[in-house]
Amino acid sequence: MLIEILIFLLLGIAAGTFTGLIPGVHINLVGVSLVALSASLFSSLNSIYLVTFISSMAITHTFLDFIPSIFLGCPDTDTELSVLPGHELLKLGKGYEAVLLTIYGSLAAIFVLVLIAFPSILILKNIYGTLQKVIPYILILVTLFLIYVEKNRLKAVVVITLTGVLGFIILNLNSLNEPLLPMLTGLFGTSMLLISIKNKVKIPKQEISKPEIDKSFLSPLLGATIAAPFSSLLPGLGSGQAAVIGNSISKTGKRGFLFLLGATNTLVMGFSFIAFYAVLRTRTGAVVAIQEIIGPLSKEMLIIILFVIVASGIISFFWAISITKFFSKRIENINYSRLSIMTISLIAILVFLFSGALGIIVLAISTFTGIYCVSLGVRRTNMMGCLLIPTIILYLF
Repeated sequence: MLIEILIFLLLGIAAGTFTGLIPGVHINLVGVSLVALSASLFSSLNSIYLVTFISSMAITHTFLDFIPSIFLGCPDTDTELSVLPGHELLKLGKGYEAVLLTIYGSLAAIFVLVLIAFPSILILKNIYGTLQKVIPYILILVTLFLIYVEKNRLKAVVVITLTGVLGFIILNLNSLNEPLLPMLTGLFGTSMLLISIKNKVKIPKQEISKPEIDKSFLSPLLGATIAAPFSSLLPGLGSGQAAVIGNSISKTGKRGFLFLLGATNTLVMGFSFIAFYAVLRTRTGAVVAIQEIIGPLSKEMLIIILFVIVASGIISFFWAISITKFFSKRIENINYSRLSIMTISLIAILVFLFSGALGIIVLAISTFTGIYCVSLGVRRTNMMGCLLIPTIILYLF
């Protein structure tokens, strides 16, 4: 059985590499497909192997999804905050260092997750009943906090309100399949790619130099550790918002912030498995897929998942560094505008395949909304109003 687990762990790393590097392709899509196939094609497989695959894929994704975010300016909802500091370093020829900071943060998060796993289970079982009753009010406080930390609060209100209305309309379109794909890809992905094309971004030669990690990075790691559980437990709250909260707990510079983003991204994903075991909370697509395949987690299965998380995290750490070095050595020779156009075309094809013609319309509307919101000069995480506002309305009414 150990050999089979190792094989599915490596297959999960391969799948996570694909979802992490290809803009618009998320682990949720692979998870949905796997659930559909588990009832037929994979029905004879031991469920442990499928759980291993999903867990490994999910963790690998968090190590690699900052690469397109920083090098292409095409983030998903977990990496959108990396675009600004990441691009600043990329334009200085330090894109390799920028991505490595997020990778180091992800690796640190793996070991923190193992340390807090079982104490967190005890805490969750005691507080979650009370937490459920106040979820909408916590989300309102988070929304107000996101506005408060902006220099121009009025513009932040405009962005949160505009994207909130957009999200409410799109999420209530019963005829639209996979509504999150065109909406979030448009707001955070194709909008940034079109801006890059317009600005005729040129990438300088990149230095292959490792960042210096010292005890000053303990502060952003602590911030990520405190903030990440909120995103794992509260609906509508993503890694981006958790990172803003974490950064407020431990003020840091742009390099420390990239480290914090990587740690938060991986902690949120890892903690979602713990939350599912403790209180049956399904916060991520990976956990939903596992629930559909095996139902609630046993203690033994949780231990297997934690083992897979550590093993795939360590392998992904070295794998992600190799891929980042490959990109760094070649990015200056790539026609950035042409690459952006190819990426947008790929995203449009994926949206059409999963969401149909209506999805293309939603993608276009979300893209232009994203461009307008970016032009206002506030944090891109405010565009997560598209999930926060509908979730608050759902719980209140």
